[in-house]
Amino acid sequence: MRERSGERESRRRGDIDPELVPARTTILEALQGTPMPTAELAEVLGVDKRAREAFLARVAAMERDGQIMTNRKGELCAIAKIDLITGTVQGHPDGYGFLRPDAGGADLFLSAKEMHKALHGDRVTARAIGVDRRGRPEGEIVDVLERHNQKVVGRLFEEHGVWFVVAENRRINQDLLVPPDERGKAKAGEVVVVEIVQQPSPAHEAIARVVEILGSVTDPGMEIEIALRKHDLPFEFSKPARKEAKQLPTTVDPAACAGRIDVRDLALVTIDGETARDFDDAVYCERKGRGFRLVVAIADVSHYVRDGSPLDVDGRERGTSVYFPRRVIPMLPEALSNELCSLKPAVDRLCMVCDMDISTQGTIRSYRFYPSVMHSRARLTYTQVWNWLSAAERAEATPPEATPLMPHLTNLHAVYLALRKSRAKRGAIDFETVEMQLEFDAQGKIARIVPVVRNEAHRLIEECMLAANVCTAEFLGKHEQPALYRVHEGPTPEKLALLKEFLGSSALSLGGGDDPTAADYAQLLERIRPRPDFALLQTVLLRSLQQAQYRPDNVGHFGLAYEAYAHFTSPIRRYPDLLVHRAIKAVLEQRHYTPVGASWDALGAHCSMTERRADDATRDVENWLKCFYMRDKVGETFDGTISGVTGFGIFVTIDELNVDGLVHITELGRDYFHFEPARHALLGERSGRVFQLAGRVRVKVARVDLETTKIDFTLAEAGATASPALAAPVRKTSKSRR
Repeated sequence: MRERSGERESRRRGDIDPELVPARTTILEALQGTPMPTAELAEVLGVDKRAREAFLARVAAMERDGQIMTNRKGELCAIAKIDLITGTVQGHPDGYGFLRPDAGGADLFLSAKEMHKALHGDRVTARAIGVDRRGRPEGEIVDVLERHNQKVVGRLFEEHGVWFVVAENRRINQDLLVPPDERGKAKAGEVVVVEIVQQPSPAHEAIARVVEILGSVTDPGMEIEIALRKHDLPFEFSKPARKEAKQLPTTVDPAACAGRIDVRDLALVTIDGETARDFDDAVYCERKGRGFRLVVAIADVSHYVRDGSPLDVDGRERGTSVYFPRRVIPMLPEALSNELCSLKPAVDRLCMVCDMDISTQGTIRSYRFYPSVMHSRARLTYTQVWNWLSAAERAEATPPEATPLMPHLTNLHAVYLALRKSRAKRGAIDFETVEMQLEFDAQGKIARIVPVVRNEAHRLIEECMLAANVCTAEFLGKHEQPALYRVHEGPTPEKLALLKEFLGSSALSLGGGDDPTAADYAQLLERIRPRPDFALLQTVLLRSLQQAQYRPDNVGHFGLAYEAYAHFTSPIRRYPDLLVHRAIKAVLEQRHYTPVGASWDALGAHCSMTERRADDATRDVENWLKCFYMRDKVGETFDGTISGVTGFGIFVTIDELNVDGLVHITELGRDYFHFEPARHALLGERSGRVFQLAGRVRVKVARVDLETTKIDFTLAEAGATASPALAAPVRKTSKSRR
């Protein structure tokens, strides 16, 4: 995403001819024979005096990027020639870490001693030094190329007059020392943000100063404030973006409607959850001959957010809106997301339309895209729509406000049934999962954890959006306009081999040989649905698949069984959708669209990262809230399902709460248990007892630790020896933290 600093420096010096500065490949070739000082290298390459500063900037950039390094004699060396590996440090809460090589391949194990040289996320060069006692390749850090952590959020502690911060990100295992005169008014136990003023080295600890005091860890909303900073989520819009947002109109300018197809006469409606505030999609359906006309209208965000503008820069950096319990970090300012681009009822809105002709069998016979202006008839909820449709099916009366909308809603339900029929024929995978939502009291504390009830109205909107997204991908591909596709690949050969081994132990097989399709998965799911071990089998099938991502190379969507799929329906909250809208407009205007400032590959990697970042942050917040909720449940027993099996125990998810906890292997009984990865099970050597993924157990809450957001369970059965106790906030040093 970012331009390399050396090239950036060269561009700033507009008086220097770029051809006077040796290219990176030229510099590397010159260092292939022997290391040499910078001055000698410049002489060998014939660097003109006028280009000396730009040359030095390029050399510095190559050092930061891990292509070259300076040895103890002050000579520049090509890293590829000295058997050094460049990569990113991945810390572990227990103090050790791994180096993930840039070039791929096996990770290098980094001991706790080596991890004292760097922090999680730093880019380093390392040398392989052999294997550790577990047979893993081991390395030592030679040089730190780039420091990832400038600011860190954590808890402030004091011991024997020494002040230090323990990072909330447990992958940063080292304590950050805070000199007394650098802590400001912060008190022990408070959550603070510190700036690292001296990075760690083999000779000294990292030193930091307090730059922000967030407050007590139990303050309402503190879990979100921590997550924002821990995951580097942008949560304040830049001054230029705020200024641009203020200059936006509050209503649609009639002049902006010129040249658009007017669909204000269509009974378009939005259907969302009760708490939704950004309405970016509206739907309408009518009978057309022996089929349907389905209109999906999406907010035309690209009309207001122009490529390269301050709003676009901020939106690209965020990549996605982040939905925390009780708080949203929007991708775009609320003047857009909740107002001008929100398809509110009874007001005109600019939109992009996907207008489809669909058969009674759910086949999309034709489609077209066009910019439009619409006027939503109503803001409806899933519950409301499904209650009306259910009442109509039972020939019961519906509320007066439903009467003018019912013919269109009935058509929407009919086209949904047709699309669902096509989905089954296509062989899309349909996993059964249950989502939970948190409910809060007036004080902002979690009161209940309840299941999210999905009805046919949820699925109706989902199928309409899928249809529009499929048309989008086909449209862009047909016109050879590059864009970001939503890519989902099938199982890797390694995961497929493990899956087949596991299925074989249950006398089952997956069709498709070495290249199974989504239909093969779907057929197996249908076959095993009546089995008592269905939950286990479904979980293993789900975990064999790869994670979806954004990429410009279309390799299809495995899970949905689509040859091409792109996100078009949520440009208010997803940056890839905004890019897709711009690409569609370019095709309609018979031009080619290339994003400003980044390649499609870089944008795909960035958008995939921001999606994972948002997921990680929301998961952290939910886990903390669940721990807070479980504090007064210590000693209580619950039924649960084994959701994870490792060499050190089993993770159990409580049924009615969707709360996870660990039953350590020492709590499984007086036996030697052996982990069998292929079976996702722990087996007792003497007792023969098996703890397998998706198995059922009854557990007792033994310990809740808010500091680490971990919950410990014991088996609720005779012979359990753990004594329940609520975990007090325990200070863990770098050596003792687990």
